[in-house]
Amino acid sequence: MINFKQIFTWWHKQTFGTFLKTLFFGKFVGQDSYGNKYYESKNNQRWVIYKDNIEASKITSEWFLWMHHTVIDPPKSKVYDPLYEWQKPHLENQTGTNNAYKPNKISKNSIKKKYETWKV
Repeated sequence: MINFKQIFTWWHKQTFGTFLKTLFFGKFVGQDSYGNKYYESKNNQRWVIYKDNIEASKITSEWFLWMHHTVIDPPKSKVYDPLYEWQKPHLENQTGTNNAYKPNKISKNSIKKKYETWKV
């Protein structure tokens, strides 16, 4: 149900307004592998209620297409089913975590000149 934090803050799953909209006008459409729940209204508005942190990158590509009206039908299953063998499972944005991409740092000392400067 809804708690005190949800009434006054938006970063705890949903606001009170979203809770009422979902309660009265929302039709449950499906749930993804992260536990996010997707809803649709009669006038074709679509929204998501996140399970934990509100992070837009948690929406998988299948649900992203449905949310943005690219496809009509929602995905059939919660489990990720890759279409091609090279596809990887969806990950949320890893920035700021230990899994973030960190390229090799090049220090000034490690760069060796491959040329001589002109002497005037």
